[in-house]
Amino acid sequence: MKVPVYNKEGQVIEEIEIPKEISELEFNKDLVHQVMRWQMLNSYFPYAHTKTRAEVRGGGRKPWPQKHTGRARHGSIRSPIWRKGGVTFGPRKEKIRNIKVNKKMRRKAILMVLAEKLRRNYLKIFDDLNFANGKTKEVAKFLAKFLAKRKTKKKRETALLVLENNNRETIRGTRNLPYADAIEARNLNILSLLNHKYVFLEKRAINKILTTFKIK
Repeated sequence: MKVPVYNKEGQVIEEIEIPKEISELEFNKDLVHQVMRWQMLNSYFPYAHTKTRAEVRGGGRKPWPQKHTGRARHGSIRSPIWRKGGVTFGPRKEKIRNIKVNKKMRRKAILMVLAEKLRRNYLKIFDDLNFANGKTKEVAKFLAKFLAKRKTKKKRETALLVLENNNRETIRGTRNLPYADAIEARNLNILSLLNHKYVFLEKRAINKILTTFKIK
């Protein structure tokens, strides 16, 4: 499949052939969902952790006698029905959420999403995505040529800039833009691709993607 290559002004300067490892790959939504779930669960950190009645401090003695007080029966002030008592069925940090997905499946899912974005015309190739000054205004001016405005919190359609190398200036230039992110090609992941409508790919990054995510 031949696709146009753009420069930063939005002009087509040439056409290149996308390797069949990407262009001919069929989309499997079940596999993509499985890999997406793997990344979300494995990146989860158990911040939420509640104490049971056995772990809450205090409440060692019976608050009042069982009978003859006219009050309800209670054995501890750390009972779950008491204020500041233990929590029943609350979130616990011991719960293991990690799941296993084979490396080949993870790599294939990434290539599948790229192939689907290519078919839907959401993947655009650029000769260079280097912004030497690293200015947000410079990157925003470039993206305004390709991304339509939206009446949402992010203000525009979203885009992921995939770079050949760790270009710190370009990454810094997108940091304050709510609708754009930049990532090095070897760090590409399924959530970054799915969270953005468009993928702006540096021409030199194609070979790096194929080398990093080869499935054979």
